[in-house]
Amino acid sequence: MLILTRKLGESIIIDENVQISVVEINKNNIKIGVIAPKELTIYREEVFLKIKEANTQSSSSGIIDFIDFSGRTPEV
Repeated sequence: MLILTRKLGESIIIDENVQISVVEINKNNIKIGVIAPKELTIYREEVFLKIKEANTQSSSSGIIDFIDFSGRTPEV
């Protein structure tokens, strides 16, 4: 893990197209701002982990959820 020290208003640049800036510093937390291309998905860690867990659970459930509106039985 790379650890960098930044002050209020200072930034780091990642791969020339992502900028992370220190926007506000409070007693118990800091606010950071991220400037990145729209096609880059950015999550807070706890949200990312919940999404990953939900995806793992759904892919291992063995349930196939589909509706066949034709009335035909699917061929095996």
